[in-house]
Amino acid sequence: MLERFRQFWTNVWAPLANLLLKLGVTPDQVTIVGTLGVSAGALWFFPRGEFFVGVLVITAFVFSDIMDGYMARASGQSSKWGAFLDSTLDRVGDAAIFGGLVLYYATVDAESQLGDPEIYLGLSLACLVLGNLTSYARARAESLGMQAKGGIAERADRLVAILVMTGLNGLFGAPFLTEITLWALALASLVTVFQRMVIVHRQAVGRPLGDPDTP
Repeated sequence: MLERFRQFWTNVWAPLANLLLKLGVTPDQVTIVGTLGVSAGALWFFPRGEFFVGVLVITAFVFSDIMDGYMARASGQSSKWGAFLDSTLDRVGDAAIFGGLVLYYATVDAESQLGDPEIYLGLSLACLVLGNLTSYARARAESLGMQAKGGIAERADRLVAILVMTGLNGLFGAPFLTEITLWALALASLVTVFQRMVIVHRQAVGRPLGDPDTP
């Protein structure tokens, strides 16, 4: 759903991306620095319950995911290696965000408004695993010559939801915002995995997507 805003943010960050290219910075370097920044922000601030600052740090680096692609296209440096590196490090950053929440809820002083912190430790872990599984399903389908893009909770949707709600949690001291989001994302990610399995199954058995005769 939120992928439709990618072009808007690409236009916003294009001047900085062009400046970096003039300075000799490569798209791969932006990808690596962005992932390090996201991971450091999540794994340093989230376990300490410093959610608002953590989200600000993560947000400052997360737009590298848009900039590196623009820089690669603008400079003619697009390559299979760059695409692989970008996709792989995206998973690292996503895992760090939910991993930071896992570490937070694993501490004895973690605050919760909707139940036992161990429940949200488990939900954070579920979001981490299921988020990577949705990405794996798409990658595996594409490696077999099919496509599995879609579902109710794509990567951009999950990322924006958890960062916005966790940031508001840190700003207003409202843990229930993060907790409700973890419930929603765990369920939505599970549904997305099954949706992508259905999409691939229809292609694998030769049924066109959207075939009205498909049960």
